Amino acid sequence: MEKDNKKYITDEELKKHNRYDDLWISIHGKVYDVTDWVKEHPGGDVPILDLAGQDATDAFIAFHPGSAWKYLDRFFTGYYLKDFQVSEVSKDYRRIATEFTKAGMFEKKGHGVVCSLGLVTLLFSISVYGVLCSNSFWMHMFCGALLGFSWVQVTFLGHDSGHYQIMSTRGFNKLAQILTGNCLTGISIAWWKWTHNAHHVACNSLDHDPDLQHLPVFAVSANLFKSLTSKFYGRKLTFDSMARFLVSYQHFTFYPVMVVARINLYLQTLLLLFSKRKVPDRALNILGICVFWTWFPLLISCLPNWQERILFVLASFFVSAFQHIQFCLNHFAANTYVGAPQGNDWFQKQTSGTIDISCPSWMDWVYGGLQFQLEHHLFPRLPRCHLRRISPLVQDLCKKHNLPYRSYGFYQANLTTIRTLRAAALQARDLTNPVPQNLLWEAFNTHG
Repeated sequence: MEKDNKKYITDEELKKHNRYDDLWISIHGKVYDVTDWVKEHPGGDVPILDLAGQDATDAFIAFHPGSAWKYLDRFFTGYYLKDFQVSEVSKDYRRIATEFTKAGMFEKKGHGVVCSLGLVTLLFSISVYGVLCSNSFWMHMFCGALLGFSWVQVTFLGHDSGHYQIMSTRGFNKLAQILTGNCLTGISIAWWKWTHNAHHVACNSLDHDPDLQHLPVFAVSANLFKSLTSKFYGRKLTFDSMARFLVSYQHFTFYPVMVVARINLYLQTLLLLFSKRKVPDRALNILGICVFWTWFPLLISCLPNWQERILFVLASFFVSAFQHIQFCLNHFAANTYVGAPQGNDWFQKQTSGTIDISCPSWMDWVYGGLQFQLEHHLFPRLPRCHLRRISPLVQDLCKKHNLPYRSYGFYQANLTTIRTLRAAALQARDLTNPVPQNLLWEAFNTHG
């Protein structure tokens, strides 16, 4: 169809190109064929697949620097979207993003990286020194706790390096990722990027966001009782008798599970690195994991007996559980939905799927900036030192467009999360929602 010497296609025609082997997207009304590029995309194939056949302008703006725009021309199909329109919310979002860019905020990272690296180095040094040079049981437990807290701070550094360069070059940034993620925590940066990018694009989609897919242990919505198919993992999230039993008591098991949640991250790392999936820098990631599983067992072996070794590990896990809990507080009690994310409601989906944790400014380093979860989701490339500064602007924008902006204190956020888990648990116990039963489940729920 010809109009103004341009070729146009409709939204419905664009939607037909939504498969891995036929993948088109629209940015600013121009249509691009990224079928071949999806295999090479640095952010992985999942984020593009989730937005396949749609306008992805806001997501593209959120995740890419200005330098990325010049690479789009080679994918241009020659088509434009017919009757292309931009919502008022998106107009405001893009205006603010442009203002941040002009102010150089995406490049100004402050001194947070240097301070964090110094703190992590200090905590690790004290922990190792205490284990090697002290015979005190309580000193060993204290060192285990310090190690756990250093993991929390290391994870924030790895998170920052994954969203934007914290080092001077991409090579040094990759090195920082491997060191902070694989070598020091045993959690692969490749696994983190794979899941985290999908989480950002499909925030709180029950079947697309891996951060909400915790069956059989947790379920934040009764919609998960329908045994949805995970589009991320490519398998059914089966809600069977065992899942019903575990979910029925999830508001009691939440904190104990968080203490040992790190074990699951180790397992997920190994499953990905030794899978048949295409993993960027697989060999480097495996090497980094080998470094962790060399120094960590050696450090533990320096403790005098197995009792202290087990308690040392538990102490480190107990402290690092704070971070696992924090991530859950940011999303578990927020709105959820079923289905693929929509490119034309980017701002709305981020506001509905996130919860901020309010705290005084002097505690920002404890939360790694992620207490401003909504701000981070809207502007994931923005260094954490700017998140508090932009928070009033985001609040005003939410108010202007009648969108939720939820910011709870740490206690209230925990309470809201437990209430959400409890509500789902009570629904899971409802015998009118049948799943295959077993005698253990029946006895536990019938007789108390």
